Formats: sequence, structure tokens, C-alpha cells
Amino acid sequence: MRKKEELRLKRHKRIKMKMLGTAEKPRLVVHRSLKNISAQVLDDTVGKVLFSLSTKDKALKQKFTSAGNVKSAELFGQLFAQEAKGKGYSKVIFDRAGYLYHGRIKSFADALRKGGMEF
Repeated sequence: MRKKEELRLKRHKRIKMKMLGTAEKPRLVVHRSLKNISAQVLDDTVGKVLFSLSTKDKALKQKFTSAGNVKSAELFGQLFAQEAKGKGYSKVIFDRAGYLYHGRIKSFADALRKGGMEF
């Protein structure tokens, strides 16, 4: 593994120790790669993924020309917020997975807030 990724995983482990997703307030984990972004809503008490969405999904893939930029992260955040609220998840704990709160992660989080999610 590269040094940068090792540092991110170390940050993620440190952050994750302080937060615990429950059934009432699940944990929303975001993952980004160079070309895509994905997010999951987790219940840590039972260790279960409640809801997940990615820019790789067939239904969403056509909406993005390139899913590795800030504009598409914002669009993905809006779509994720609509889907999650439709499933009944409006209050979550935002877990940035060790990524810096900047760029795509920040625009994704801002779009979630605009979509009505609370964290």
C-alpha cells in the first residue's frame, strides 16, 4: 500500500472509534476513488449495511459523464439524499472515512444537507 493510503486508513480507524451507527441514527460512510464515489448507510450495532449507492450503479451511470469531479459528487449527493430519505434515513452520522473534508467529500456532504439529511 502507498504511504498516503496508509495514513488515510489510520485516520479512518481513529475517527471510526469515536462514532457508532445505530438503528435510529446510522453511520453514513463515503468512499471515493479517482473515477467514482460511493456511500453506504450502516448500522454498527448489528453490523449490517442498510442502504448503499454508487456512481457505478447501472441506473446512475448514465447521469455522469465523469464521476470523479466536484460537480458529479454534488449531483451524487443530491441523488443519495433523495433515495435515503425515501428509505427513511434522514438523521445520520457522517463518516468521511479518513478523507480530508475538502473537494468532492465537502461538496457531497453539502449536497446531502441541501437534500434534507441531518448530521
